[in-house]
Amino acid sequence: MPSLSFADPADRDDLGAFVARAVRLDQQAVVRLRARDEGLVDAWVATPFDVLATRTARGEITPSDTTVSGTELLTALAVVRGAELDPGPSRDLLWRSALPPTRHWQVVDHLPAKAVAELADKGIAVARENTGPQGTPPASLLDQTVLTVTGDGLEIKVPLRCLFALSGMGFLTDSDDDHIRVTATDSWLRLDARYGAVVRRRHALLPLLV
Repeated sequence: MPSLSFADPADRDDLGAFVARAVRLDQQAVVRLRARDEGLVDAWVATPFDVLATRTARGEITPSDTTVSGTELLTALAVVRGAELDPGPSRDLLWRSALPPTRHWQVVDHLPAKAVAELADKGIAVARENTGPQGTPPASLLDQTVLTVTGDGLEIKVPLRCLFALSGMGFLTDSDDDHIRVTATDSWLRLDARYGAVVRRRHALLPLLV
């Protein structure tokens, strides 16, 4: 039986807040839980903005890499609230996103979190005025570059959809003391905020030739 345990109840509650946000964005969300050697568990969700979101908690997960239902995991975290939980049956077949590498990330820059939050709010306001027939902003709007960050020999273009994911997952704050760390590899970009991070490929994958 799958098992999820925590070093501290605060880690359980923090992960519960993360999962609650993911389920609020998508009732059918699944959460991928992966163990790290340092006694940490990385939780991953695929947001509706085609951006991955992640948060790390101190704990243990068995098996070491499993995908579970977001609603079932939220029930275990928020209702059962034990030191050791059953995260729910495996839903591995529902996870369809590639995960980024764990190494070779370069720090590009640190951005004021308050300025990023203000930029996200402006983007959300524009999106509300341009909502499509399905109630979602057009992909052309979400793909617009809203930030260009340079450093360590890299130039990183951040699309609006990344800010939507940061905002939708509750990662942004308006504190003058908080910053967003921008890191990247050759293929991925990552924005780390106080309460979690969002990750996206820098370049679209080329379609396979038939």
